[in-house]
Amino acid sequence: MALCLEHFMNTRKQQPLPQTPTAADYLIASRQCELMNLQYFLQMGKLVQSISALVHGLQRERGASNVFLGSGGEKFSREREAMVADSERLEDLFSQALSEVHSELTAHPVSSHLLNHIATALYGIESLKEIRVQVKGLSLSAAEATSAYSHLIHNLITVVFEAADTVVDPSIAGLLVAMVHLMNGKEYCGQERAVGSAGFSSGGFDSALSQRMMHLIEAQERCFDVFVSFADTESKDLWHKLRAHDREQEIERFRGLGCSVGRYKALDPELADTWFALMTERIDELKKVEDAVEGQFHARCVERFAEARGSLADQETLIASLDAQGQSSQPLLVLCETGGESGSQAGDAWASEGVGQQFGRSIFDLVQEQTHRLQQMNDELQSAKEALEDRKTQEKAVLLLMESRGIDNDQAHRVLRKLAMDQGRKLPEVARALVSMADVLK
Repeated sequence: MALCLEHFMNTRKQQPLPQTPTAADYLIASRQCELMNLQYFLQMGKLVQSISALVHGLQRERGASNVFLGSGGEKFSREREAMVADSERLEDLFSQALSEVHSELTAHPVSSHLLNHIATALYGIESLKEIRVQVKGLSLSAAEATSAYSHLIHNLITVVFEAADTVVDPSIAGLLVAMVHLMNGKEYCGQERAVGSAGFSSGGFDSALSQRMMHLIEAQERCFDVFVSFADTESKDLWHKLRAHDREQEIERFRGLGCSVGRYKALDPELADTWFALMTERIDELKKVEDAVEGQFHARCVERFAEARGSLADQETLIASLDAQGQSSQPLLVLCETGGESGSQAGDAWASEGVGQQFGRSIFDLVQEQTHRLQQMNDELQSAKEALEDRKTQEKAVLLLMESRGIDNDQAHRVLRKLAMDQGRKLPEVARALVSMADVLK
């Protein structure tokens, strides 16, 4: 028994102690973390691209379904069927892109909100099958179909929004902020097409329909303003060309007809076809701008990933070189035994694991450089995060108004805008005040 215990103790002594992590280890880990985040968004690019395509397909299908239902099945029957088939193809591409990034999303989750919104979007896509059956059977109204499609589209866009909220690179975050606000603006444009089609095809706009159109026009402009603030030069050039097109003046004329309640007693129902064509053309042009932003986003992800990988390799090489220099230089700490104890002689010394002076100063410089770089990135990231937070806060404020006053989404937006105008404050400021008050009153 004593021999076994002695053998065990000797074995314990022979086992090397775990090496204490150094500043260099965590410095490299910091770079690796940054690289992993960039690799994650390089993979997420395909998912964002598939969402963009699917949203556009669903917007086209929604428009055709509105015409089909509004005409009692007389118009756009074949067009709607073709668009349904195209949307189903785009759904398959979305599922494929999601499958490719599934392990990254679930094995190393970065946002519970993002995963929840993906789940919500997938559930909505499954529910779309029944909606299509009801549209084909003319058992849904145009308004009900529009609401169902819009809800699903909103959930898909929110996936991109939540993805943008997890970015740590400011240049990538800015492009995603530009994209998600452009997507939102385009979605409001699609909803405006539906509202206008309903008004023109019925020969007139009542007060509610006119107010709905005005709300959608204002919502688009707010989204497009944010887009311009964060978009790249190429995408902004495409945007300005879109706005300068003659089509925009014609759209403004139609908007004047729709928003001027009481001035026009009756409208020619044939205007609905012209309006639908104008807005469809505009939405298709907005998709081209969106594709440009998407291309810039992908290119920037590739570029930043290559830069980060190169920087990591350079830093690993440099630290290894400094480590070698540190090991060969005189240690900072030397422990000496002056004698007096059994088994030791005066002047015996043990080489410590101390850090060489040159190595220590170099690591310190690298840490300081990394700290400064990350702080600069965080400062640049702040404006993008603020734009995302403003949108979140406004959505919360709208929900609070809906619940407290028993009003719908459009009315809540109007109340929020009126509060901002009456107080002479910006919309996000008023929204933040409302949300903070709600937290206090809970």
